[in-house]
Amino acid sequence: MPDRHEEKDVKKSKYTVDRSIPGAFEGETVTRRRFMGATVQAAGGIAAAAFTLPALGFALGPIASRVPFEWQPIGPASDFSEDTYVTRTITIVPGIGEAGKSLAYVRTRNPSIDVEHEDQYNHYIALSSRCMHLGCPVRYTPAAARFICPCHGGVYDFRGMVTGGPPVRPLDRFYTRLNAATGLVELGPRYSVNTELQRFSPRDPAEPIDGIGQYLYPKRFSTSVLPKS
Repeated sequence: MPDRHEEKDVKKSKYTVDRSIPGAFEGETVTRRRFMGATVQAAGGIAAAAFTLPALGFALGPIASRVPFEWQPIGPASDFSEDTYVTRTITIVPGIGEAGKSLAYVRTRNPSIDVEHEDQYNHYIALSSRCMHLGCPVRYTPAAARFICPCHGGVYDFRGMVTGGPPVRPLDRFYTRLNAATGLVELGPRYSVNTELQRFSPRDPAEPIDGIGQYLYPKRFSTSVLPKS
């Protein structure tokens, strides 16, 4: 009875049988199918890495650093009133010159209309000039007491609340304070607000933060931390 463990004759490849080298039919080299499969998988892996690695770098890069900031003086308290806005040029991103600057609209808090909780950081109301639709600059129209975005028709009332158009939330704001030593009003970091004017870490335009939106668009790790007074 033949031994079951006896090796069977293995068919030789006609391309290697007379060259004393292993052939594909002997199981010692990669078949064309396996070779093509491995090639496709390798190409897929390279393509995936080309998309994934930059995205990971973009997402994880800010974790190690936060955007630095300093309180920025914008003028004496007498420069500001309750019934209109004064524009001030401020630095949003330091170290990049004019490209890092933006406009802020500033006024004194008016207790008759500013009914959100009052604290040391909102005795002066400072609104961002970025529309919360796609980030275009808004302009304040004193005659209508409205902020209007020329790009897509976004309209905000005197407090920066959305009254028309596509913006998804009120205008962003800045922390403010009165420096007792200098007598100057100062601006701090930017923050976002929902329709109840509750504060949130800054979000990008087109990111709603009412309801489930605050979880769908979480804060960024690079957000500036409010300094101690």
